[in-house]
Amino acid sequence: MTAENKTNLSIAEMMDDIGCAARCSAAMLATTKGEQRNLALAASAAAIRQSAGDIAKANRLDMNAAELTGLSGAMLDRLMLDAGRIEAMASGIENVMALHDPVGRVLDEWERPNGLKIQRVSVPLGVIGIIYESRPNVTADAAALCIKSGNAVILRGGSESFHSSQAIYACLRQGLTEAGIDPNAVQMVPTTDRAAVGYLLSSMATWVDVVVPRGGKNLIKRVQDEARVPVIGHLEGICHVYVHKDAETEMAVNITLNAKMRRTGICGAAETILIDRDGAERLVPEIVGALQGAGCEVRGDDSVAALAAGVNSATEADWATEYLDAIVSMRIVNGIDQAIEHIRRYGSGHTESIVTGNADAAERFLNEVDSAIVLQNASTQFADGGEFGMGAEIGIATGRIHARGPVGADQLTSYKYVVRGSGQVRP
Repeated sequence: MTAENKTNLSIAEMMDDIGCAARCSAAMLATTKGEQRNLALAASAAAIRQSAGDIAKANRLDMNAAELTGLSGAMLDRLMLDAGRIEAMASGIENVMALHDPVGRVLDEWERPNGLKIQRVSVPLGVIGIIYESRPNVTADAAALCIKSGNAVILRGGSESFHSSQAIYACLRQGLTEAGIDPNAVQMVPTTDRAAVGYLLSSMATWVDVVVPRGGKNLIKRVQDEARVPVIGHLEGICHVYVHKDAETEMAVNITLNAKMRRTGICGAAETILIDRDGAERLVPEIVGALQGAGCEVRGDDSVAALAAGVNSATEADWATEYLDAIVSMRIVNGIDQAIEHIRRYGSGHTESIVTGNADAAERFLNEVDSAIVLQNASTQFADGGEFGMGAEIGIATGRIHARGPVGADQLTSYKYVVRGSGQVRP
C-alpha cells in the first residue's frame, strides 16, 4: 500500500469514527429537555470566560502564523480575538440559551373527520457538518445553535484559526460534560489536512444530514460541488444599496458608509451602490466624499466620475465582484426599474437595501427584489442572526429550500407528523 493510500485510510477511519460518535450522540441529544441543553450552554459560556487567557494565547499563535503567510487585513480582522470578542462569544452563547426551545414545538394541528388528530412537530435535523474559515467565533456560535436545536455537530474550522478554535472547542465540551450530555454532541475535525474536508463532503452521508459552509467563494463552491448531502449556505454576498431620488442626504450618506465600511470583510457588506439619476447631483458628491474619507476606493461609471473627483472607472466585472475590502462600485440608474434590474442581473440573492422617504417606492423594492434579506432605510450590515434577535447564526442562506436568510436555531430543525387515533383503520 502506498503512503498516499495509508494517509487516505487514516483520514477515512478518523472521520468515520467522528461520524459514528456524532450519530449516536444526536439520537440521545434529541431526547434531552431544553433545560438540560441550556445548562450545557451556560456552562460553556462560563468556561469560555474562565479560559479567556488560554483562548487569547491560542489566537496569538494563529495571528502570528497568518501574518507570516501574508493574510489580508480583512481576513486578519476576521481571525483576531481580543478580550471584547471573547466576551462577545460567551454572551452570544447566553443569547442563544435565552431563545425559546425550537425542539418539540407544535407547528400546526388539526382533526380529520374520521377522528384522527394530527400534529406537525419540530424535530432536530440530526447531524450537521459545518465547514468554515478564519473566524474562530463561529466555533462557539455554530456549536451553541446546534446544541440549542438538539443537533450533533461536526466542526471543521479553517487551518488559519486551528489553535483558536481548538481552545474554544475544549470549553464547549466542558460545558456539555458538566450538563450531563455526551460531549461528542460537538466534535471538531482534529486535522488541517484538506482530505478530511473532501471525505466529509463525499463519503459521510451515513452520518451527516446536512452541511453548512461559512467562508469565501472558493470554499462554498467546493462544498456545493462535492457534497453528497444537502447544503445550506450562500456562494457570494454581492449586496446592494439603492439610493432613491427621494432619499434624505444625511441618511443616505450614513447608511451607505456603514453598509460598506463598518466591516468590509463580512458577507453583508455592501459591494455596489446604485443612485437615482434624478438625485445624483445632490447625492453622489456627498456619498463619494464620505466613502473616500473613510479610505474606500470608489469605482464608478462615467456619470459618477463626472460628479465626484478621484473616482476610478468601473468595469463590467466590478458589478459582479464581492470585494470584501475597502472598495465599492457605484452606478447611476434611471429610476427604480433599472435598479431592480441591475440587482437581478448582478446580485447574489443575499441582502439589498433601499434608502428613500417614498413609501410607495420602498414597498415596490421590498416586494420585487427577490433576495433573502431586503431592507428599507437600514444598513446591509444588519444581515446577521444576532441583529435579527436570533441569538446567533451559522450563516446566511440564499437558497429556497428549507432555510433562507440568517440560519439560527429554528432553521436547524425539521418536523415530523404525530398522528393520534382511537382504533381507526383505512377502508
